[in-house]
Amino acid sequence: MQKTLTQKIIDAHIVDRNEKECSITIDQTLTQDATGTMAYLEFEAIGLEKVRTELSVSYVDHNTLQSGFENADDHRFLQDIARKYGVYFSRPGNGICHQVHLERFGIPGKTLLGSDSHTPTAGGIAMLAIGAGGLDVASAMAGMPFSIPKPKVVGVILTSRLSPWVSAKDIILEILRRLTVKGGVGKIFEYAGDGVATLSVPERATITNMGAELGATTSIFPSDEITRAFLASQGRESVWRPLAADDGAQYDEIVEVDLSKIEPLAACPHSPDKVVPVRELAGKKVDQVLVGSCTNSSLKDLMMTARVLRGKTVHTDTSLAIAPGSRQVLAMLAGNGALADIISSGARILESACGPCIGMGQAPRTGGVSVRTFNRNFPGRSGTKDAQVYLTSPEVAVACALKGCFTDPRDLGPYPDIVLPEQFLIDDSMIIPPAETPASVEIARGPNIRPLPKRGRMEDSLELEVLLKLGDNITTDDIMPAGAKILPLRSNIDAISEYVFSGIDPDFASRAKRSGAGCILARENYGQGSSREHAALAPMYLGIKAVFAQSFARIHRSNLINFGILPVIVEEGVYDRIEQGARVRVSNITAALEGGEPLEVEEADTGERLQCSIQVSVREREILREGGLLNYIKSQVRG
Repeated sequence: MQKTLTQKIIDAHIVDRNEKECSITIDQTLTQDATGTMAYLEFEAIGLEKVRTELSVSYVDHNTLQSGFENADDHRFLQDIARKYGVYFSRPGNGICHQVHLERFGIPGKTLLGSDSHTPTAGGIAMLAIGAGGLDVASAMAGMPFSIPKPKVVGVILTSRLSPWVSAKDIILEILRRLTVKGGVGKIFEYAGDGVATLSVPERATITNMGAELGATTSIFPSDEITRAFLASQGRESVWRPLAADDGAQYDEIVEVDLSKIEPLAACPHSPDKVVPVRELAGKKVDQVLVGSCTNSSLKDLMMTARVLRGKTVHTDTSLAIAPGSRQVLAMLAGNGALADIISSGARILESACGPCIGMGQAPRTGGVSVRTFNRNFPGRSGTKDAQVYLTSPEVAVACALKGCFTDPRDLGPYPDIVLPEQFLIDDSMIIPPAETPASVEIARGPNIRPLPKRGRMEDSLELEVLLKLGDNITTDDIMPAGAKILPLRSNIDAISEYVFSGIDPDFASRAKRSGAGCILARENYGQGSSREHAALAPMYLGIKAVFAQSFARIHRSNLINFGILPVIVEEGVYDRIEQGARVRVSNITAALEGGEPLEVEEADTGERLQCSIQVSVREREILREGGLLNYIKSQVRG
């Protein structure tokens, strides 16, 4: 039987499969500092002496703005705990986790689980790379298999090649334009066709990175001679092997993309799927341009940016800032003179970190238009609530920076000839290996690193106040905002819980505490966006026992289950009938989780039944019965 590339990797790692789920072994894990502190606290709670993966890496790339002691304390905790438990530690300044992992650790055909939703970046090097909540990653580090809903595999057939000034970012924007942010839920996107060979590994990684915005489980490219050349340039050719779908492999769906027909595109505020041609925006004033993020900060992206800027000055009304994706990229730009071109243009140089992408600095002016090479433009994510954020390629971004307004980069003239070296600068001195004598490592814990909140076993019945009624596509940024003010509290659930839904309802946290037991009501795709488990953990701490929605984003649904929050599916009529402030009674929970009887939901005041269901796998039922994943796995891994 001919197999897709996805099927081949899953089959090589399969532990269990049924009609609903696949459980696979995880070879590698990654964490970053916004999610990592909690993930390692969770790993500690499991009670093992060492991680059980082939490789685990802890990165510091999110909370690098040290305006107080909190982030520095977290960084020291992460470094100590990595050394003690067999984890490699990438120090602050070494770069963004996804780019560094691609450069230094990614291996074709391996599985990677990361506590960041953009972990699928490594699909550009033919890894089956999946984003998840920190507790799922802690479980994988403990040697437990990882389970995903049985995916559909979508074959994305790329033909021809891109025209000058059109980039890989435009490919994924075109797919988002066609399929929307809900179009990839429950699916893995596998790229094939003769157009694949025209794309470098970093360009492929741009596409798999932003495939997360489709709601996809992951995206993946084959491993071919392009992959081999990339690994050779990193001094890692020995880990290369060819991997591709069999000829004649059957996909569940097919998407065809003629690369020659794509033009420069932009995602308009406030969603990555509101995509239009840049020419339709031509002349619109631009206040700020940012080039960087895990989507577009490779050496090629920044070499192109530098060449366009050479001998020119950024427009007087526009601010330009550049964030290289890794220390390797920054050092190579410095060595070949490209950094001087960028600096001479008036651009501001940011550190090799996520920075503005997660609201950590560079907030636009009030009502400002910001053009960013990032992957998300949700309202308020930039740090300025009324900013108008557009997502584009580096080519479009640098054109906007020079002209001060939206500009089709094809108007700049011939595309610069960028030749990348065969050998990249390799310096792993900022990656600290695990300690040879782990028992001697003492873990420093600052006052902001607080104990994990706990939840008991699932109740059999609940009476809940509907604390908030929401619409479609509620993001994890809506639930648990990021930014320079809130991110430092990631290891202090008591403090960070005060900000749950703060951008939508500033009184939510205090109202939830007064209620004692509450729930949320929403429409479709609840919890889209990042993997931040705090968007489930902090609501659990506030007493949220259930979320009623018409559908859920994959990672957030898993996080809700992991922290003992019931993900309840509601029919359209139920949503219309129930208002904020109403009380609902949920009964028969134990029997429903055992799979024998339906969940019973009714309006508490009238006793009228509401059409609701809980659709979970056998494994998820067991987790919910225990009150969450941590309770469930402790007994599974010891001994």
